[in-house]
Amino acid sequence: MNKKEKMILVLGLMAFLANGDNYAAAPLIINIAQDLNLTISTAAISVTAYMLAFGAFTLLFGPLSDRFGKVKIINIAALGTAIFSMLGAFAFNLPSLIFFRAMNGAFGAGIFPVTMALVGQSYDDKNRHKALGKVMGLMFLGGATATAIGGALSFYGSWRMVYFIYGLGELILAVIMLKVLERDKPVVNHLNFVNAYKEPLSNFKFMRIVTTVFLLGFSVFGSFTYSGTLIKEISGYNILMIGLILSLFGVGTVIGGRIAPKLKMIMGVKFLALAGVIGSLSLFALSATENIWLIGIALFGFGAAFISLQSTLISTAQEKLPKMRGTAMSLASFNMFVGGAIGTTLNGTVMKNYGASQIFFNTTFILLAVGILATLFVSGYEKRKKEALSLQNEN
Repeated sequence: MNKKEKMILVLGLMAFLANGDNYAAAPLIINIAQDLNLTISTAAISVTAYMLAFGAFTLLFGPLSDRFGKVKIINIAALGTAIFSMLGAFAFNLPSLIFFRAMNGAFGAGIFPVTMALVGQSYDDKNRHKALGKVMGLMFLGGATATAIGGALSFYGSWRMVYFIYGLGELILAVIMLKVLERDKPVVNHLNFVNAYKEPLSNFKFMRIVTTVFLLGFSVFGSFTYSGTLIKEISGYNILMIGLILSLFGVGTVIGGRIAPKLKMIMGVKFLALAGVIGSLSLFALSATENIWLIGIALFGFGAAFISLQSTLISTAQEKLPKMRGTAMSLASFNMFVGGAIGTTLNGTVMKNYGASQIFFNTTFILLAVGILATLFVSGYEKRKKEALSLQNEN
């Protein structure tokens, strides 16, 4: 195993664990609400706190990673998220849970986007999409197994065990990362947050991509939080079974992450439109059926569509700002998780008034729009890139 393969493995495993204690909220939120004597929509505020803190702090960690090195930031963030994940197990009321989860999200912001930026700068255009897909595949496999593992630990023990065990695993891996990851060199000499974001914010075509990422986060994260509640309403299953069923979403992200590059080679950017259609049909099925087998298939399709759209949008965002990948990832992640936080909050109201199935019906149309917008924006970028390459070859 060469250095790059070791880097992908260790970063993927950390993403696996860190994403796990985020996605575990989908089945756990039912038990958290019961344990702390809260409604489900109120308990979901802890999910919103995680996502908002994550989104906000990505704006800080991106420029810091460009200035001080991405590996250094990842190491600090890994230790921080491990500590606060374990502390989340000792939450005794809603404010303490919100604080611990918010701090967990804040440090998590130094793992996900900076990891994507580090991988992005370590590979050329030909291999970047595949490398990003591997890391994100492990990341969402973590989300998939989190619902199953979290459901099992909560069923046989307590939801508190989930956060503690994931945090302990993160702590062990954080120590390993200190020895395995080689420090990278800073790409900027001075830290200036205003200048760091001035260029990307004034780049209209770049902002179109990250705005689409916002809508993707709104539709996916904002609805998946309530997927466990949806299955509970439909089937009455216990948290163990709910967690196992929800793991099909993560299986879809893993398989989707592997086939997305191949589909892009065969279909071009049209595969993004296909992903949007598959995702929207999957969401409609979740809102319309009570057949548990169809729900499982729909969750798989939902996950595959999500990873196909996300990996391509993130890869395109990085290519648009090749010298500022950390900053580009910060803005992309900010939009993804703030979109998810807003979606979680608004959908909490929708669930309270109309039920969980209405959330997935509404999101059907948003995800379809994401697929259309992604196709238009990425195809425009690919066209301009080919024209620039053609001119370069002529000269």
